[in-house]
Amino acid sequence: MRESQRLPFRPAMAALGLCIVTTGRMLARRTVHLPRRNVGRRLSFADGSTAVVYRETTVDRDEASDPCVLVVSFRLRWVRGWGWGHRLFRWESMLNTVLFVGFPGFVSKLWLAHDRNGVYRGLYEWDGPASAEAYVRALWWALIVVSEKDSIRHQVVPGIRRDAVLAGVGDVEPPAREWWNLVGVS
Repeated sequence: MRESQRLPFRPAMAALGLCIVTTGRMLARRTVHLPRRNVGRRLSFADGSTAVVYRETTVDRDEASDPCVLVVSFRLRWVRGWGWGHRLFRWESMLNTVLFVGFPGFVSKLWLAHDRNGVYRGLYEWDGPASAEAYVRALWWALIVVSEKDSIRHQVVPGIRRDAVLAGVGDVEPPAREWWNLVGVS
């Protein structure tokens, strides 16, 4: 992510703080869910990488009126290989739920385990591309704590729902051979 795309530090902390408070309320009302229907699915991307869904998060809300998909990727700074560091991160990542669920427009997230290059991805659905961009601009500050700076990337794809992408419906035009373009699900 270019520096000009990030939210300045103080507004980002304010946005993350508000998100945490909102998420707390949502958790208290039991409107945050961890369905298992997509857990274990392998997603293939146009860059040749694949990753397995290890968690799904959804919230109770009306269907998105302006759906978009957001893909975020990053590589952890100190974790390499296939060992305990990745297992520990996947376990700890549950705590990170408070950093996104309460943002305006959040619909769902698929958490993807690291690929062969050690890259993690999140595949989200948001209600509104502007809401997705606002979230990711604040998220950078949380990711930089644990990630290699140059590995943090995102892509917003407007006009499509996450489940349509998973079903292979509504392919991105033109077909992109990019790290974020989902090309297969098994």
